[in-house]
Amino acid sequence: MVAAVIEANLNGFGGFSFLRPMFPFKNIRELTCLFVTLCVLTSHSLADEQEFIEDFLKREYSLVKPYRGLGFSSSSQWDLMGTAMVTPDHVRLTPDLQSRQGAVWSRVPLTVRDWELKVHFKIHGQGKKNLNGDGMAIWLTRDRMQDGAVFGSMNQFTGLGVFVDTYPNAEKNLDKTQPGTQVASETSVCPTSGKRSSHYLHRFPVSPRDASSRACASCSCGASVLLLLPRPPLTSPRLPSQRTFPYVSVMLGNGTLSYDHDYHGRPTELGGCTATARNALHDTFLLLRYSKSRLTLAVDVDGKQEWVDCADITGLKLPSGFFFGASSATGDLSDNHDLISMKLFQLTVERTPEEEDEEEEVTVPRVDNMEQFRVDVQEEGMSGVQLVVTLLFSAMGLGVLAVVGVSVYGRWKENRRKRFY
Repeated sequence: MVAAVIEANLNGFGGFSFLRPMFPFKNIRELTCLFVTLCVLTSHSLADEQEFIEDFLKREYSLVKPYRGLGFSSSSQWDLMGTAMVTPDHVRLTPDLQSRQGAVWSRVPLTVRDWELKVHFKIHGQGKKNLNGDGMAIWLTRDRMQDGAVFGSMNQFTGLGVFVDTYPNAEKNLDKTQPGTQVASETSVCPTSGKRSSHYLHRFPVSPRDASSRACASCSCGASVLLLLPRPPLTSPRLPSQRTFPYVSVMLGNGTLSYDHDYHGRPTELGGCTATARNALHDTFLLLRYSKSRLTLAVDVDGKQEWVDCADITGLKLPSGFFFGASSATGDLSDNHDLISMKLFQLTVERTPEEEDEEEEVTVPRVDNMEQFRVDVQEEGMSGVQLVVTLLFSAMGLGVLAVVGVSVYGRWKENRRKRFY
């Protein structure tokens, strides 16, 4: 029957007889059969390639249109919380209204060892630049469905948080602080050198092995250690300039660390970059990849369909069995925060026997190599002019105290002498 159809349609190719000198075929029937064969083989190849890609997409951890696995039924794989609502095109975590919080959380604990998460999101609203807020977060944490002050989720979380901060809360106060430092300081003595100096308090989740090898490190408690870092001078040329918002940052929580909203999480930030994703006319994406204790973050917010490196963190340990989620919050300022998709891909990574032996299971997230985040800034001594001024004011103060002391002693002596008359 197929041959009859082809024979019936051959008359329509009479006008293409000029192509015969270009192809070494005896008749047009052979050319037609070859064309049909190539189409069939190509279609099979494309189908096999599509199946290969789909095998690596883990649908049980992914949130994609038409969002059939999202809702409150027992068969749903994702839960809604707060003001989050489902539309045909996106999951709106928060609308462009004040004081709203919304989130979506996976019900399936993550058991994939090496993975890649692609997040398609959109932040937009009517507010002008720097008159919008507050932002959204992508989570991989032990606790799920917990509302709080960190972009709609709980503070002091255990796990990984990626924050898209859209409002500069107190950026004007940050030009005098060093990344990874807090304002509070403490005077301490290093047990190895005996040097006394002022320090900022800086907490990170690190391994006890790393903590034991650090000088001037103390308070090693489980997976948390208190590091005493030198106080940065205010005139240091290494001080950072003010950030441009929106800003994307990464934080690893161990259940005791707090996200500092006033300083945009800088005391606990492991990496980040500027990403102008608000009111973009094109699609905006985040890409998280975790493999062999290394976490990388890339962004695509310029409409160029190119990934731009944002953060690279080595020695990062994540436990198994945590949950993916996304949350958002608005305050006095607001924006629409839309989650379009979260796609998780399982990565096939080869490991040597030595790497398999070295890889260990952890129950609390931590970072082994803290040297990549430590900021070493030597404390500057006083200049000659500062020393002279300090000595001058000290001498004047002592002189004033001496005059006051002599005057008080004279009056006391005179009053005592009058008592005998």
